[in-house]
Amino acid sequence: MQFSSFVGEFLGYFAGLCSAFVFLPQTIKTIKEKNVLGLSLSSYVIYCVGMLSWILYGIYLESIQMVVFNLISLVFASIVLYMIIREHC
Repeated sequence: MQFSSFVGEFLGYFAGLCSAFVFLPQTIKTIKEKNVLGLSLSSYVIYCVGMLSWILYGIYLESIQMVVFNLISLVFASIVLYMIIREHC
């Protein structure tokens, strides 16, 4: 079975949106409650480093979708990471 280019592009954008906004609910909750108890510092550090790596790889591949979607995800995760670091220091 072969996907048409439209279906393939749609799936790529849909997956990118889901991946980019996965941290939005956690970010909103963390900002509202100002509570980072139970959130893992190491997990957020590793995730942010991974997102930054995907962004750099996207730049290398000249893939605007990869850069934009991972940048959105990095912003949300970085906000929570900042709040975790601020709480622990």
